[in-house]
Amino acid sequence: MTDYEDLAPKFKASLLAKMQQASPFWELLGLELADVKKGWAKVRLPFARKLVHPLGIAHGGAVFSAADSAVAMALIGLVGRDESFTTVEMKINFLKPVAAGEMIAEARIVHKGARTALGDVEVFNGEGVLVAKGLATYMILKKDDVTPVTESGSRKR
Repeated sequence: MTDYEDLAPKFKASLLAKMQQASPFWELLGLELADVKKGWAKVRLPFARKLVHPLGIAHGGAVFSAADSAVAMALIGLVGRDESFTTVEMKINFLKPVAAGEMIAEARIVHKGARTALGDVEVFNGEGVLVAKGLATYMILKKDDVTPVTESGSRKR
């Protein structure tokens, strides 16, 4: 791993706690933020029956979600407090199936501009074998341009 700058300790602690408590999607899948720095992150996804398709291996969507989430966490320490971001495009290659243990997605930001960022991510199984490789492009937005959605699905005004 290249040396990445640490996040401010309070911000890192807050982020680690928030992703475990305030993200319903992460909770649904069982995603865990293992570590994060500016431009780098590691997300863990324990293998569970709820993640499999009929053949008993992890669904590609679960692996993809761990990869996408890791890139997002790598980017979060590089954007301003007045900014937000969203995935614009992501490509992933699935190399080996996962049928037990855990998946570890390790991401790094390879480019961050004013409006876009590019992240590279590798997903490993619990034995350290590469199971997927991805590349993600994110759009960086001003928070004022983002309209949150309510629990009922309508847009907040």
